[in-house]
Amino acid sequence: MADAAMNTPHKPVLYKEIIHALHPKSPGRYVDGTLGAGGHARGILEACAPDGRLLGLDVDTQALALARENLAPYGQRAHLAQASYDSLLDVIRELGWDAVDGILLDLGLSSMQLDTPERGFSFTHDAPLDMRFNRDFGLTAAQLVNTLPEAELTDLLFKYGEEPRAGRIVRGILKARPLRTTAQLAEIVKRAYPEHSRVHPATRTFQALRIAVNDELATVENALPKAVSALHRGGRLAVISFHSLEDRIVKDFFRSESKDLVNLPYEQIYKVERKATLKEINRKPITPDEEEIKENPRARSAKLRVVEKL
Repeated sequence: MADAAMNTPHKPVLYKEIIHALHPKSPGRYVDGTLGAGGHARGILEACAPDGRLLGLDVDTQALALARENLAPYGQRAHLAQASYDSLLDVIRELGWDAVDGILLDLGLSSMQLDTPERGFSFTHDAPLDMRFNRDFGLTAAQLVNTLPEAELTDLLFKYGEEPRAGRIVRGILKARPLRTTAQLAEIVKRAYPEHSRVHPATRTFQALRIAVNDELATVENALPKAVSALHRGGRLAVISFHSLEDRIVKDFFRSESKDLVNLPYEQIYKVERKATLKEINRKPITPDEEEIKENPRARSAKLRVVEKL
């Protein structure tokens, strides 16, 4: 574990807004499905004292080690497990909990992961092209970059990174294969953008590869209905997303589940009728204020959506 990452101050995004949205209280049961260093989890445990409990999940062994240290003062009130939030139902049942009162999903990349060069998430340091949240499982970004056919790699950059010059970038990648490091990939992307830009031209390419390596969008789609089924009636699900693809999935699911599907007597639109299962607490996403963005620039793209189970 890198000392630099361990010493990096963790700044939970939308911290006050999350505590307000989940309104933790004793003796409630809560889940932080994307634990990271435990910043949000600490706030939830403080708010649900003395008898509230929290289950923290993360696939990243480095994050779990740091969270265990940070949450040690809460003793048996904090249960931590190495698992994806996609499997939260299984872990909740293993604990013997029937349901929970609140769930937080803070999607995307943590500052700790970004600030650990050897993880390969950032183009600001030269490091192996890895990008896996769980370094014990799955294909690395280097394997995708060096093995995918041209059409598949182009589609990946365009779909997950919304990269308008995906074709030009991929042609550069094919000529330079094999690529091993973040600096090599970033340099190829820069050649596709000879003009200067405020945002580094490799940002979208790195985002696309990270999403693909960790199958992030599919995980979100699979996890949302499981999270809802894990809630007590009146329980809340809060989701922080950081880019439009994630936010669109969350928004569409919340909107769909907050509507009654009832056919009119003379017109059958829906194959299956059902009542709404959720109530949207905020129809428009909650975003960080100027003060938070000034203190933590990485928070600028965060969007928080909250629902309550009916």
